[in-house]
Amino acid sequence: MLGAALQLLGIEHLLGRAVGSLSGGERQRVAIARALATQPKLLLLDEPLASLDVARRREVLPWLERLRAELKIPMLYVTHSVDELARLADHLVMLEAGQVRACGPIAQALVSQAVAQAIGEEAGMLSTGVVLERSALDHMAQVDLGGGARLWVRDQGLAVGQTVRVRILARDVSFTLSEHADTTIQNRLPGVLESIEADAHPSQALVRARCGQALILGRVTHRAVQQLGLAPGVALWCQVKSAALIL
Repeated sequence: MLGAALQLLGIEHLLGRAVGSLSGGERQRVAIARALATQPKLLLLDEPLASLDVARRREVLPWLERLRAELKIPMLYVTHSVDELARLADHLVMLEAGQVRACGPIAQALVSQAVAQAIGEEAGMLSTGVVLERSALDHMAQVDLGGGARLWVRDQGLAVGQTVRVRILARDVSFTLSEHADTTIQNRLPGVLESIEADAHPSQALVRARCGQALILGRVTHRAVQQLGLAPGVALWCQVKSAALIL
């Protein structure tokens, strides 16, 4: 098991190194390998990146993603980072003052009112998609979210057919009742409004719209909701200013 853990975490070359010479990211990977060597039935990771700077977090995250993808061991991951949740979690349980505030599959939980209010500016949707095509001219890639919903994102060299996670922040979403072509916003998805709920600030509303198989969350003002006559069942267009591709 130890040999497999060393290979999985890419730390075979560290075996001859003194502990004092290891970087913070390398130490974290060594600690995880030591835990895996005991052949645990459950792996508990309690804020494993909290003590690392941004550069070291970026170093360790891909290895944690690899653990999630390749290990058959259930992982309980404790974190305050929404970015880590979006990359690693399949199921979310949000705790506040010892009480469960939200619970469910990650894609559903992130667009819930409780989670969106709690994480503020980082609120948004998460969806799984497949890379359909790549444009060498524009350095963009098109991702199919299912049901006809497709997004253009920055090309990161992914292979056509590869499954990816896509994250869209609520602040990067706007809604219109008709499609507008004279705009720099390239991603315009037809959808149906599913729900409108109150946000943490009384001026704001959380709007959820179904676009194909994707459920998109937008944060808009109650004034805009009233002016456009938005209500559940209304057909609209979701304009996505920016979408993040999570490998």
